[in-house]
Amino acid sequence: MKKILVIRFSSIGDIVLTSPVLRCLHEQLGAELHVVTRTGFKGILEHNPHVKRVYAYADVFAEIKAEMKAENYDFIVDLHHNARSQQVKLALRKPSATFPKLNVKKWLLVNLHVNRMPAVHIVDRYFEAVKKLGVKNDGKGLDYFISAQDEVNLQSLPETHRNGYIAFVAGAKFATKQMPEEKAIAVIRKLDSPVVLLGGKEDETRAARITAACGSKVYNACGKYNLNQSASLVRQSDLVITPDTGLMHIAAAFKKKIYSVWGNTVPAFGMYPYLPGEGSRIIEVKNLSCRPCSKIGYEKCPKGHFDCMRKIDETEFFNGSI
Repeated sequence: MKKILVIRFSSIGDIVLTSPVLRCLHEQLGAELHVVTRTGFKGILEHNPHVKRVYAYADVFAEIKAEMKAENYDFIVDLHHNARSQQVKLALRKPSATFPKLNVKKWLLVNLHVNRMPAVHIVDRYFEAVKKLGVKNDGKGLDYFISAQDEVNLQSLPETHRNGYIAFVAGAKFATKQMPEEKAIAVIRKLDSPVVLLGGKEDETRAARITAACGSKVYNACGKYNLNQSASLVRQSDLVITPDTGLMHIAAAFKKKIYSVWGNTVPAFGMYPYLPGEGSRIIEVKNLSCRPCSKIGYEKCPKGHFDCMRKIDETEFFNGSI
């Protein structure tokens, strides 16, 4: 295999979870790797030393189809497995393989609360797509690469946060994955360490209210940094408290101590922090009859009570750790 195309269009965490496959393809086969993704996620891949070229498109695959055809790939590894990735494979007409997406089993878990999901992390399911190439998981975990220009100098933070802090991820793509403000405030107030709130511009207002309620121990970094700069702050933290979101997987790539907080989604989907041999703390409300209500998330709780987050036991954050 001289040249391989890997397909993974989105999103942040899903792309980070493909990094062991990229590393093993490159190191074990010596292949030149190209990746096709969506424009907004190019920055996750462009500094990866195992990837030679990143194709990124906005809405129309035709933008880059001719360029990819000219590459004459030996093989295509489909780590997205949907209609759009099928379109790419049909256009390029090269040998390919994908992974078991388990949509029926996910449907059973969400809609009937019947768990038929295998106890296998999605990273290991991704490796099914390269099994026929003889590529095996090296057990080294996830990768995340940051350019020097995106590394955040801790001297730029408030003086109170320059000698250690907890990274607290305030945002998530869907509201039902976010810790409610009052719950976040209650937890942060009990922490002994300074806290850096992380999230995007869409989280600024919410994070400002949390900051106002908690005082100077909190530095609100939401909206102030790009993704790779936020990743730098995660890398330099002492501990990461995070919902089921992209920064959780970036934290796992840096082998951080992680407290992952789960709302409407569940670890049984196979996308919990991937830390081979190390582990992390999972914080969730078990045995709720309505959970999981989605494999992704909602803008508000479909039942109106949001018990999956509101009933989180705050003492879980302090039992023998922080």
